[in-house]
Amino acid sequence: MKTFIQKLGKSLMGPLSIIVAAGLLLGLASTLQNPNVFGNVLANVEFVNGFVSLVNSLAGGLFGLLPILFCMSVAQGMSKEDKEVATFASIIGFILFHVTIRFFLSLNGITPETTSIDYLTSQGMSLLEATQQNAAYDTVMGIFTYRMSIFGGIIVGLWTAMIHNRFHETQLPTAFSFFSGKRFVPIMMVVTIPFLAIVMYFVWPLFNMAINGFGNLLAAAGAFGTFIYGFLERLLIPTGLHHILNQLIRFTPIGGTAVIDGEQISGALNIFNQLLMSSNPDMDVMRQATRFLTQGTHPFMVFGLPAACFAMYKTALPQNKEKVKGMLLAAGLTSFVTGITEPIEFSFFFISPLLWLFHACMAGLSFLINTLLGVCIGNAGGGLIDLMLFGVLRGPETKWYLNVIVGLIYAVIYYTVFKWAIVKFNIKTPGREDETDEISYDEEVTELGAAIMEALGGKDNIVEIDNCISRLRLILKDTSVINENALKKTGSLGLIKINETNLQVVYGAKVEKAAAELKRAVKANV
Repeated sequence: MKTFIQKLGKSLMGPLSIIVAAGLLLGLASTLQNPNVFGNVLANVEFVNGFVSLVNSLAGGLFGLLPILFCMSVAQGMSKEDKEVATFASIIGFILFHVTIRFFLSLNGITPETTSIDYLTSQGMSLLEATQQNAAYDTVMGIFTYRMSIFGGIIVGLWTAMIHNRFHETQLPTAFSFFSGKRFVPIMMVVTIPFLAIVMYFVWPLFNMAINGFGNLLAAAGAFGTFIYGFLERLLIPTGLHHILNQLIRFTPIGGTAVIDGEQISGALNIFNQLLMSSNPDMDVMRQATRFLTQGTHPFMVFGLPAACFAMYKTALPQNKEKVKGMLLAAGLTSFVTGITEPIEFSFFFISPLLWLFHACMAGLSFLINTLLGVCIGNAGGGLIDLMLFGVLRGPETKWYLNVIVGLIYAVIYYTVFKWAIVKFNIKTPGREDETDEISYDEEVTELGAAIMEALGGKDNIVEIDNCISRLRLILKDTSVINENALKKTGSLGLIKINETNLQVVYGAKVEKAAAELKRAVKANV
């Protein structure tokens, strides 16, 4: 189960990079149209208006593809081998899944015409009741179906991975051998996906009620709900479950719902992006969405954690300061610019539960304070880029200056608390290791892949290699034989042992290179 959850969390991250990039383009387009920035100078510039329209069209189309993007990403991430076959099969499954649901809906007289607001009000429903009834259904890739958002994609993706892992090596009798192996997976999807769709046809309305109920509960908690989210999001980072929590908030009704231009939109990030494409966005609705987005992360990502890095440097042993300076500076700048915080967090998470809890509480407070102050900064990154593009450049209506003031206060608090706790409790942050455990942080590893492979117990101990945005995700035969000190010399910033066979190694922004080099080293030793 731990392995399953870890892989699922990583798989859900697949579409996020695309969505964040699209959000940055939307932010730029929105800035060009914002009269608080350029006044009316660009209002009648044909090229600018054309660029904004193009960006809005591309982003709108991309956001409409979110369910199938999640479907493909989950199918790929949860499959063991031949991942491209699973991805191909997931597209077939996704379409047939919704076609089957549409068929059963039509049998009960549920069609786009009979669920339209005009039709429902003509049948005696109030406008509110008609709107709620209409919102239960959606059109996905031209198919009328339940409004399942990313859940439909995740469900089909998981089903595809299960079918793929079970049947991708199946051998049929000689007469039918052409359909064996990889070709058998899409066939099994065609055969089995209608049964899954029939089950979901009956189960989804109940599941939808539970999701909406949880969302309503979070909304009823008001600003305190944002504290709960921020606290849990940081607390769950070592487990990988924060990815699942993030996506539920960003793309499902748990993160809120809003009617924008006559269409119901669910999920905090979806609402924010949809409003960015509006020529006259409702700022009150936008603030309700951004309370779960990056405005709560800037104080500790841009200000707090870099200050914690400085505290670690100041408290390092004198003979080690030069050794750790480069590493801490790189980690601090990464958090400051991009919002990638794990290289810093894993330097203290497991050696000091006190600092871990402090950091989670400060994250929750950041979300709470920014909500109470009415700050309105969105997207899903969290670093300086998001603060500038979605805060400063969008004008004073975002109240970005309050976010910065909170951040400066956070910098002082993080520096003071970290420096005090490290000295008081002799916490072994980078540069404070005992002499027997001392690590050469700036040691050059000329054969990175070979060094990592050796530290992991050699090629024969490595079963599977994967990575997410900051960690190597490994399946080993035995995690007890790894050499932690040797891994640190390769640039590792921390380890997470999920169980006897599953290991995660934190590399931060260098993880792509580490994964590629390790795969290359393993292949070279075949």
